[in-house]
Amino acid sequence: MLRLSKKRLFAIEAVVDIAYHAGAEPVRSADISRRQGIPRRYLEQVLQELVRQGILAGQRGPRGGYRLARERRRITVGDILRVVGELEGGGDPASETDGSEIGMKVIRPLWRDLQRQIMDRFDSTTIEELCARARSLRVPSEAARAPDFSI
Repeated sequence: MLRLSKKRLFAIEAVVDIAYHAGAEPVRSADISRRQGIPRRYLEQVLQELVRQGILAGQRGPRGGYRLARERRRITVGDILRVVGELEGGGDPASETDGSEIGMKVIRPLWRDLQRQIMDRFDSTTIEELCARARSLRVPSEAARAPDFSI
């Protein structure tokens, strides 16, 4: 079932944060937690699952952190929601096989159709688009302030 849980919201915010604030160095989870106000206990679990599923790449060590594993334009909000949905588990009541006739023939098909429409919208919204929206709204980026000495 599609619902916006804290973990899903935090996951989207974390991936956009990484994309938006990325510079020459990986983005540290402590920085994401500070900027987004996400508790570290939620954040680390979600970030590790996003790494396992190929949305993020993790780098260990004192200069470690997280980067996008793919280009911003190739990661959608739908990708992130599916990963966290698997992490959260839980079934979808709309797919249960028992219930009233009105529920089975009218209400559940309506709910499934609405879920498909919402996921289609999430699947068509890329991280690049969200970063562009943040830039247009003049959200400050720490990457813009950090000097990049890479060649």
